[in-house]
Amino acid sequence: MTLDTPAVTLLSREQAILEFNRRVLAQAQRSDVPLLERLRYVCIVSSNLDEFFEVRFADMLDAARDPQSSISGRDVERVGRAAHALIDEQYSIFNEHLTPKMRDENIVILNHADRDAAQRQWVAKFFEREVRPLLVPVGLDPAHPFPQVANKSLHFIARLSGKDAFGRDNRIAIVKVPRVLPRVIKLPATVSDGRQVFVLLTSVIRAHLEELFSGRKVEAFSQFRVTRDSELEVDEEEIANLRHALRSGLTTRNYGRAVRLEVTNSCPAELADFLLEQFDLPAAALYRVNGPVNLVRLNELIDQTEAPQLRFVPYEPVWPEARLPRQKSIFECIRKGDVLLHHPFESFDPVVQFLREAVEDPAVMAIKLTIYRTGSKSVLMDLLIDAARRGKEVMAVVELKARFDEEANINWAERLEAVGAQVVYGIVGFKTHGKLMLITRREGNRFKRYAHLSTGNYNPKTALLYTDLGYLTADPDLTADADSVFRQLASLGKIKMPRRLLLAPFNLHSSMLEHLLRVEQAARAGRIARVVVKINALTDTELINGLLSAAQAGAKIDLIVRGACMLPPGLPGISDNIVVRSVVGRFLEHTRIAYFRWGATDAEEALFLSSADWMSRNMFRRIEIAWPVQDAKLRQRVIDEALQPYLYDTLDAWQLGPDGRSSRVVSATGVSAQQALMQLFLTS
Repeated sequence: MTLDTPAVTLLSREQAILEFNRRVLAQAQRSDVPLLERLRYVCIVSSNLDEFFEVRFADMLDAARDPQSSISGRDVERVGRAAHALIDEQYSIFNEHLTPKMRDENIVILNHADRDAAQRQWVAKFFEREVRPLLVPVGLDPAHPFPQVANKSLHFIARLSGKDAFGRDNRIAIVKVPRVLPRVIKLPATVSDGRQVFVLLTSVIRAHLEELFSGRKVEAFSQFRVTRDSELEVDEEEIANLRHALRSGLTTRNYGRAVRLEVTNSCPAELADFLLEQFDLPAAALYRVNGPVNLVRLNELIDQTEAPQLRFVPYEPVWPEARLPRQKSIFECIRKGDVLLHHPFESFDPVVQFLREAVEDPAVMAIKLTIYRTGSKSVLMDLLIDAARRGKEVMAVVELKARFDEEANINWAERLEAVGAQVVYGIVGFKTHGKLMLITRREGNRFKRYAHLSTGNYNPKTALLYTDLGYLTADPDLTADADSVFRQLASLGKIKMPRRLLLAPFNLHSSMLEHLLRVEQAARAGRIARVVVKINALTDTELINGLLSAAQAGAKIDLIVRGACMLPPGLPGISDNIVVRSVVGRFLEHTRIAYFRWGATDAEEALFLSSADWMSRNMFRRIEIAWPVQDAKLRQRVIDEALQPYLYDTLDAWQLGPDGRSSRVVSATGVSAQQALMQLFLTS
């Protein structure tokens, strides 16, 4: 297998991210998706694009300035044009498809011009009572320079007539929209005519904007929002305390370099140009939108709307009673054999119960856990705090640099330290992304370990929304490996290479390449050669090259990649043995699985579950884990539940073309993997 840069031109990572969001946006146009859920997909795309500009596009701009970089100004322009097109399509769907259908369901968003006298009166009173006291209009002059505008905060810009109270010709004013106010307000039934009527906060302010400038007219105005580079830059080698440095960095993150400016499409050119100048942005960074700036806030409308028939039918994850009877100790069940949990089809509650049982069991001596994205409210963190208070040895590996979760994780770290837990922050220069929980229990005259390994985070909330696999085990090798990982994260010392776990940045990448090479050699020898990989992103050049080499040797390769994929499939003689699919459904696909077969016997087959995507950052700049599923029945269950259904999905699946564009998989009898799995677990 050649490990040089592949001859094939790889797809753009940034374009691939936008293409994923195009697939998500397409959900908003599906007639078989409930109306409010369609609106939620529009909101999801807005949230995704915010992060895209804050992180990926900001990095791309930096790279384009580096003469040594492969990214050019033309690449930036190309991605910018694609982002403009996607956002235009997003607003078109909202205005032309969803808004009329909502109106048909008596759910309306009323602009000032559409409100009747009673509604205007109610809005006026709301403005005076709830909004006006919090508004501080700033007229610009040498003593009142353009204000600091935080990342993604909403403002109005206005051009005023005449002179100010001091006789000066300062015509531009800025009004900040307070973040503490709801962006969507539901009108009471008394003024709603039997409908569910909403007004946007921006519409309320717009209707009364002139009242903020006594004696002057508002000649022109617009909403605006700026998106800034939000990567926290901390030199870990130069600081003594990472937690304190990040805490300080959080205060300045909101004022990073501007990368995008959003205004309404009615914004006069002179105001838009003025804003571009203030934020030092080129014209291409201006995004005119045909509707409310920041569609993410329409989640508030979805939450306030009383229309269960316009939402997904509620799904309650099932407790795996056959494998973990509720009346039995989870430790007792795990001793009999490994237990696989498939979320969100199966409940995350057994994981919580596993930790709760450990906290309450006097025989449990120690609890160790990695914390990446657990949320600002977490029953698992509360249980860890309880364990420390009970005198158990608690070790928490808290990843302080989990993007946009830094503050929550810092807060948990401080609370854990306050009750005596041992808190470490991983390894300098590496994010701890592996998902591990280790319980040490005294049984007779010895200690026995129990572990939970997962492809997803320790977050019960996202476990209801993301597909992931969890693994409960008392296997001596796996649990000893997990203990070694925790020891290394705490001591920074060298450890023996784990017996069963694969660990990034040490042997995970090389092991995946070795398995691809086995498959390639089998294909060249005319034996069975098969690869199926399910991940969130595929961007690592060496792994892509390994897949291409195996495919060119004759191996059949299926890739189920939710998001960015830089491998172009379907190129004659190069990647025509590779099919790349993406499934976008009710739940966010998050599971990482790698399956290899290089012969006809069971000994020539391997299946790994992992916390890592196939990206260079995961393989070399993060602490990641992968583990083999050696039990044949569990391995077959992973294949039957988490791989096969996705290869035959004809309702939620998309297939990637060699040009980087996706097309929906169409079939006369649409089959959804996620829907089939929900039905399977409800009836099993």
